[in-house]
Amino acid sequence: MAMFRALGRNLPYLKQQFGALLGNTSTSVQFICGVVLVSYGLSYWDDAVEVISITPGYIMPPTRIWSLFTFCFMEIHFWEVLVDVITVGLCGKLIEPLWGPLEMMTFFALTNFGVGILTTTFYFVLYYCFNDTRYLYSVYIHGLAGYIAGVSVAVKQIMPDLVIMKTPLGKLSNRNIPLTVFFLSVILKLVGLVDGTYPTMYFWGMIVSWVYLRFYQKHSSGSRGDMADYFTFASFFPNVIQPPIAVVSNSIYNALVRVGVCKKSIRKFDMANPSGVTISVPNVDQHDMERRRQIALKALSERLSKSYSDRQPLLPLTSPSSGMTKVSLPPTVMQSTAAASLTSQVHHHQQQQSTSASIPSTSSSSIPNPPGT
Repeated sequence: MAMFRALGRNLPYLKQQFGALLGNTSTSVQFICGVVLVSYGLSYWDDAVEVISITPGYIMPPTRIWSLFTFCFMEIHFWEVLVDVITVGLCGKLIEPLWGPLEMMTFFALTNFGVGILTTTFYFVLYYCFNDTRYLYSVYIHGLAGYIAGVSVAVKQIMPDLVIMKTPLGKLSNRNIPLTVFFLSVILKLVGLVDGTYPTMYFWGMIVSWVYLRFYQKHSSGSRGDMADYFTFASFFPNVIQPPIAVVSNSIYNALVRVGVCKKSIRKFDMANPSGVTISVPNVDQHDMERRRQIALKALSERLSKSYSDRQPLLPLTSPSSGMTKVSLPPTVMQSTAAASLTSQVHHHQQQQSTSASIPSTSSSSIPNPPGT
């Protein structure tokens, strides 16, 4: 009851914040948030939790097949509801303007459906390994943990180099968010703050969303997927263990190409272009090329400014003989100052010449000869 009283006191503030978060978002985003809030109200009814959530033992048709489409809206902890609403709202602010409402809903549906199938399969495997029926009838798969993982993967794809915070161990950027949150969910499971299904759903959410964004997402240019080097499967892990993971992931990818599940990226060379050789790499968008160009220009500018400051520091030097202060400037500043001084001197000389030319000259014939000459 104390929680409800505190919630009632803070309800106007929460309403204001949610209004600012969900303002100017699409109807689909508002619909998802509304259904999550309504489902949280139903979570106090145990039968509703069993009906809406996925129970692996009852998933086979014709029993509760509908739970594959409803489980994602059910949360039983209020802080998880807040995380879901904030994640969906930020997705509507950040990702939806880039993808469009239809693509965002497609990503939402595919990610959650894949998470439901794979998580259920995982508990079936545990049942066959340990022969324990609790994995079939005492497990309730519910929530947006898989979609939260998918959003973190999408943010890594869109803004991989954005630094969130600096820690003693290094910078925490969007590249590190998916794996960091996964290990955090495991820790929360060990201390009992989340259900046992949460880390499993988050893990499969990362896998499903990465596979879709890497190979199957259709772009406005007609290409599919994102074959950029910064979006490989090994890039989710620290740099130390990326080489062995890259070997394993590339082997799996080559096997899927042989089976026909994935398509191999092909580089095309246009030799008929009279201006030269044009190399077109599929699945590489113009915004990715522009992002790389901006990063290269920024790094070059920082390197040049650092080299100038190291070569000639801007420190005042005092001459002991004259007592005057001399300021040492970088070579580029000295050259520009000398050029400006020379230009001003030439301009001043031209003004003097034009002034002298405007005064009428006195001829010798105009001066009368003195008498007697």
